[in-house]
Amino acid sequence: MVTDKVRRALAGINTAVPNIARMHDYFLGGKDNFAADREAAEKVLAIAPELRTIAREGQDFRRRLMRYLTGEGITQFITFGAGLPTQSNIHELAQESAPGARCVYVEDDTVVLTHARALLATDDNTGVVRGHILRPDELIADPGLRALIDFDRPVGLLLLTVLQYIPDADDPFKSVARLRDALPSGSHLALTHVVFDDRPEAAKAIVDIYQQILGRSENISRTFRDVERFFDGWELVEPGLVYMRRWRPDTPSYERPEKAWMAVGVGRKN
Repeated sequence: MVTDKVRRALAGINTAVPNIARMHDYFLGGKDNFAADREAAEKVLAIAPELRTIAREGQDFRRRLMRYLTGEGITQFITFGAGLPTQSNIHELAQESAPGARCVYVEDDTVVLTHARALLATDDNTGVVRGHILRPDELIADPGLRALIDFDRPVGLLLLTVLQYIPDADDPFKSVARLRDALPSGSHLALTHVVFDDRPEAAKAIVDIYQQILGRSENISRTFRDVERFFDGWELVEPGLVYMRRWRPDTPSYERPEKAWMAVGVGRKN
């Protein structure tokens, strides 16, 4: 929940403006949100109530993902879009399988940075740095990142529901490619991204809400074909870029995979 320490740190932040990370926390049933976040989230849920299910299944996907990556020998992670550190945190999931695993969370959202720094301050193997996917060179040179991440060893680069808010006009494909080129062979890219292949009728209404929150006017909706471009230069591991329910499920799912319309994929740099 929002502790007194975090509330003091949040002083001066306009909590009357919706925040995407806090909205996601609301989708998950969390308490790290305010009235403006809940109001905006309910507008989205009125259009697509399945977003609560997608958020919960995203937590399960993280567990499967981290088991896979640590099983491949990855023990250091750069994570974008982790959201508020409440449950299914990447560093905790990594350390369950690989004690001593290191993780750096990258955020440009003051609210998320405040929460994360307050809650992760005692973990020597976990760091939080200010950065943005569109400023890859700054991130690569960041001393806080370099203190924990060894660029001579394979890295897990996790882009979790972050690219879906960045329009093509900002060329996020170029930024992902820049990070790819900076990482050594054996590194892995994992990303999650809402796609509208099976919900085209919901795209405009949902995009309109997030455009207002982000203060942008460009179209930010993408399809599977669009998202696959982020994996240029990576070798997609089985089962490829698929709906979340189809990515290495623990048990067979007989629910329609498109009901959770989140595309996920993992690529390896050879």
